[in-house]
Amino acid sequence: MAEAVAQSKKIKFVVTRQDDPNAKSYTEEFEIAYRPNMNVISALMEIQRNPVNSGGGKTAPICWESNCLEEVCGACSMVINGKPRQACTALVDKLEQPIRLEPMKTFPVVRDLVINRERMFNALKSVKAWIPIDGTYDLGPGPRMAETKRQWAYELSKCMTCGVCLEACPNVNDKTSFIGPAPVSQVRLFNAHPTGEMNKDERLEVLLDDGGIEGCGNSQNCVRSCPKGIPLTTSIAEMNRDTTKLMFKRWFQM
Repeated sequence: MAEAVAQSKKIKFVVTRQDDPNAKSYTEEFEIAYRPNMNVISALMEIQRNPVNSGGGKTAPICWESNCLEEVCGACSMVINGKPRQACTALVDKLEQPIRLEPMKTFPVVRDLVINRERMFNALKSVKAWIPIDGTYDLGPGPRMAETKRQWAYELSKCMTCGVCLEACPNVNDKTSFIGPAPVSQVRLFNAHPTGEMNKDERLEVLLDDGGIEGCGNSQNCVRSCPKGIPLTTSIAEMNRDTTKLMFKRWFQM
């Protein structure tokens, strides 16, 4: 009996769609049969198998991105019922209907729910968010990191470049050049590494330039929205301190 009731139950979706980067966006409604323990990704897969809207009209399958399906890759970021989050961990049973799906507006839309994260990746390149090594040969074991430092650095390393913190930040938009919370936090991570700190000032210089840390308005939306619970505001405060130190260092060297 319970199974029959579950099968008769319907889930309603309102999806913001866009046919190409230059096209106007529009909404399309869908209705699918309910199954226990569905997440948004499994619902999108159902629509993809039978792309018929709630009016009965055949339509193009919805485009979205996903990979790991366990909140590790960050690919399935989208705005669900007004909040940026991962679609793989958005359980249908815990969402108010109709479930509204939109692409993250901070990034250019490629098609439907697929976005171009180039802005974020360029920001990570600008701060050199990696540990440089000299050549590809074996350099032997590197310097050890203190356990107390390793513990908080590990929390920062959980960043999956999902872009949710940039979407939630009111200071990241098409009118500003602010690089966003995630790249600032990655500066803290790589500057804490015993080898990475060799380029510490180089990374901090980027944060002192236009679009750097001065663009943060301290809204703290980023830390509240981060799927991994990364202490982004703590990182921003730490980098604010380090960039201030670097400024004084510059002045005394003049």
